[in-house]
Amino acid sequence: MRRVTSQDRLRFIPPQLPRLVEEPPVSDDWIHEIKYDGYRTQVIIDWDGARAYTKTGVDWTKRYWPIVAAAESLGARSAIIDGEVIAPTASGSPDFHALRSAMTWNAERLAFVAFDLLHLNGQDLRPLPVVERRAMLWDLVKPADGVIQFSQHVEGGGAEFFRGVEKLGLEGMVSKRRGAAYRSGESDAWLKIKCYEFSEMDLLGVKREPGKPAMALMGRGGKYAGSAFITLPKDIRERLWKRVQAGRKAPVGVPAVSGVEWLKPGVRARVKHLRGEAKLRHASVKGIVED
Repeated sequence: MRRVTSQDRLRFIPPQLPRLVEEPPVSDDWIHEIKYDGYRTQVIIDWDGARAYTKTGVDWTKRYWPIVAAAESLGARSAIIDGEVIAPTASGSPDFHALRSAMTWNAERLAFVAFDLLHLNGQDLRPLPVVERRAMLWDLVKPADGVIQFSQHVEGGGAEFFRGVEKLGLEGMVSKRRGAAYRSGESDAWLKIKCYEFSEMDLLGVKREPGKPAMALMGRGGKYAGSAFITLPKDIRERLWKRVQAGRKAPVGVPAVSGVEWLKPGVRARVKHLRGEAKLRHASVKGIVED
């Protein structure tokens, strides 16, 4: 481990990012955590006090002042902690929709869920296995029942853990190789597995190109929500094509996309998509809701 002199002001480290996969790893070589629905944040503590940075290194210390104040009371001379800022509900689960409001009007509601420790008291911990870093993190933040919390994990049993996450209605899970070092950027040593959900949305238009799957442009709450593959039986697709309104212009607020045929208003569809995303991801149309 590289030692850092006490005169050095610690700098932001680009975070390690999990790779999105469809299924959780099943071997015992992995640990599994809940994927918290919030903003990835790095908290740095050194002789200059504590600071908080976004995933891209933007200084949000003023926005996260209760978290920064709590970090300064942890007792570390210096530390770099990786985690997620959330707005917990009364039950403790994250409420992403309340997060932006809490940041602006009620920062006391924010919490920081710590899940990794990159630096502690002059030592660069990134070469250590994740399980060792997390043990040191727990010793630093325990009992972790206030503003700064700790992301608990289980060892092995990835499939069972994922079923539990789905049942609780959470966004997903993150799996990490127990012996992996910390490396900035996307890595196969960290995997994220997200839960799917079904939503009923407005079907605004379709894009059909020879040799390619048909795409649907979807709306939700009067706003553009993204696109989804059309995975429907042939007879239902044919009925859908009849709803195309020749010459109709794009609805207000929908980005200009070439080759789109806009539908008559009133068509709704059942869409399968990843949970917890601002725009549709890995989405597919599974059914049409008739008028």
